[in-house]
Amino acid sequence: MWVVKLGGSLDRDDSLLAWLDLLCRGNSPGTVIVPGGGRFADQVREAQARWGFDARTAHHMALLAMHQSALMLAGIQPGFSPVSGVSNVLQALAENRLPIWLPMLSELDREGIPASWEVTSDSLAAWLAGKLRARHLVLIKSAFPSSRDPAELQRQGLIDAAFLQWLPEGVDFLCYHRSQLSLFTQYRNHTMTALRFPGKPLTDSSVME
Repeated sequence: MWVVKLGGSLDRDDSLLAWLDLLCRGNSPGTVIVPGGGRFADQVREAQARWGFDARTAHHMALLAMHQSALMLAGIQPGFSPVSGVSNVLQALAENRLPIWLPMLSELDREGIPASWEVTSDSLAAWLAGKLRARHLVLIKSAFPSSRDPAELQRQGLIDAAFLQWLPEGVDFLCYHRSQLSLFTQYRNHTMTALRFPGKPLTDSSVME
């Protein structure tokens, strides 16, 4: 299973269409999309800075920003099925649909996920990967990753401050720039080949330029 987080900043770049096309091609079995909040979340930050409302209110609004991004992506690419709740994600996968996740405040509250800007869609994607026992967690960003080490990416500010807390053990974590679609495709194809032919070795050469 793959959990792929599409950074909200991709909605400012034409590469978004290519990523959506790739992820929907062949229905990408076993793939779950996590949307970033993008410009909708930026508006929440601006409103909080202006009016000073509390962190929980901002957290809830930021989750709704992810919902807006998800609905926009599903409107652009009808192959996506917006769903909320881990059980509904699993049901969509069982029905061979391509779920795009709508995080719910009540579900995250039950899991003890704090209402903080330190927890963005990066950390929520990591949490979801753990709940789904996904083998792969991929973040698509608008900044070039210079390392595969999540701690180093965190120090560089490419991923949020809470990410390491929610990153599940054993998951294959990868981070790509929005221009590295071909590298992601190559690595995913290699992985699928290895699943079909378990004795075939993988290389990391396609992960990073």
